[in-house]
Amino acid sequence: MPAEIVLGVGGGIAAYKACELLRLFTESGHRVRVVPTASALRFVGAPTWAALSGRPVADDVWSDVHEVPHVRLGQHADLVVVAPATADLLAKAAHGLADDLLTNTLLTARCPVLLAPAMHTEMWEHPATVANVATLRSRGVRVIEPAVGRLTGRDTGKGRLPDPAEIFAVARRALARGVEAEADLAGRHVVVTAGGTREPLDPVRFLGNRSSGKQGYAFARAAVARGARVTLVAANVALPDPAGVDLVRVGTTEELRDATLAAAAGADAVVMAAAPADFRPASYASGKIKKSDDGVAPAIELVTNPDIAVELGRRRRPGQVLVIFAAETDDAEANGRAKLARKGADMIVVNEVGVDKVFGADTNAATVISADGAVHRLPEQPKEALADAVWDLVRQRLPSRS
Repeated sequence: MPAEIVLGVGGGIAAYKACELLRLFTESGHRVRVVPTASALRFVGAPTWAALSGRPVADDVWSDVHEVPHVRLGQHADLVVVAPATADLLAKAAHGLADDLLTNTLLTARCPVLLAPAMHTEMWEHPATVANVATLRSRGVRVIEPAVGRLTGRDTGKGRLPDPAEIFAVARRALARGVEAEADLAGRHVVVTAGGTREPLDPVRFLGNRSSGKQGYAFARAAVARGARVTLVAANVALPDPAGVDLVRVGTTEELRDATLAAAAGADAVVMAAAPADFRPASYASGKIKKSDDGVAPAIELVTNPDIAVELGRRRRPGQVLVIFAAETDDAEANGRAKLARKGADMIVVNEVGVDKVFGADTNAATVISADGAVHRLPEQPKEALADAVWDLVRQRLPSRS
């Protein structure tokens, strides 16, 4: 359904990227009012924003005064997105300053507000910015984590504006949950694993599986849209980096184990959507294994990989919610119940899998079984919608914050 969106643009070099975000909104049928700051107009002029949005553009409260834009824009919006959100803009928003049309709009908005920061690493990590972000998040504002990459000039680090398509994906999830939906994971740290591990056999071969990582990435995007701080541990995933996550890339099951246990130590919830290999070769051949002249295939000895879910279950702290997955080809629900009991998790998401089924698809169906015996059957739906349904169940189990 078309929504009324305010797209705020801060005065940073990444302002030009907001043009792509605007295009994604308008091509999806949404009505967009662009509200740049005066500094943003030094990077991209008002005629560009007006032409792309098809609506007038102003940065002050004096244009079209009879329409009271400094109040009306926020009151009528279904979503406010600011990209890029500069350090200055974050500070003004945190302290309730309102010296232009955008900051006035932020004060009057009663819809979901999504801020996508972009700045140099030193500015993002400065105690003032850290405090301002914490303040905004405590009020339910969705401040997504900036990406790591090339910044202005020769600098590289955390502070890059996430890809506009990924900001759009987070905004789409926020809209899908409705105008009244709160950022119910704000202040929470969640860990999500995604993809499939690979166990090297020789320099050119590995043991792996068909997991694409799409469901894990959907969990990460949905959590960001709900205000969570997300650590995403990704194993061999060839997908765009989701906006707003701290991404940790791994290859093998042991690497996945180490990264997940480290991230989970202080997390409120852990969703193990990755598909770790159960076995690995007992030895690694430093050179490519060749065919023998007699055509006899070499024997490959396998050893069992660590069971990450079991370790998480043993180590989890009070109040932490653990969600595991079971990818089954037969007797899916029975096998899922047994796995849930064996691994000491709160919930298990059971998928029936196979060639061209779940792996790599954009939709999924699942049965969620809880340790208390509750069963939730989720019909086939987009993977991000299924992720939201599971996050709803996780949210019910998280202890209230004092």
